[in-house]
Amino acid sequence: MTRVSITMIVNDQPVTAEVDPRTLLVDFLRETLQLTGTHVGCDTSQCGACVVHVDGLSVKSCSMLAVQADGSRIVTIEGLAQAEDLHPVQQAFYTQHALQCGYCTPGMVMSAVDLIAHNPQPTDREIRAWLKGNLCRCTGYHNIVSAIAAAARAAHAPASANP
Repeated sequence: MTRVSITMIVNDQPVTAEVDPRTLLVDFLRETLQLTGTHVGCDTSQCGACVVHVDGLSVKSCSMLAVQADGSRIVTIEGLAQAEDLHPVQQAFYTQHALQCGYCTPGMVMSAVDLIAHNPQPTDREIRAWLKGNLCRCTGYHNIVSAIAAAARAAHAPASANP
């Protein structure tokens, strides 16, 4: 089988690898790079558990080949936090109790980060519309929507003045 060389930046780290041209991006991330926070939920691009950012946009990595990401900048759920500090959306999911089993959470968080980047003050209706490609089988989405709204508000709240 012919293998193809790919190079990309994943979570701010340069990566070069030889892959089978049929390798899905999700499999490359999970199996080759051991970044298992990106989940495979359905294998049909329906559930959104595999969402990552490719060049700043949320993408279902089960529907993209690794060779299509050659030359791209990829961010996975593992790349959001800074050292010990959770990303504001991750923190909001934690404080708003926006998860149960947690399987869909990485994809939900990655989609939410992209939403807030494109729409800094989304309404609940806009949040729900954006998440139509992300399925959660445990919750009624209420806390997920609340967490995303809280993260958006926190991202645009004026900084408190230091005395």
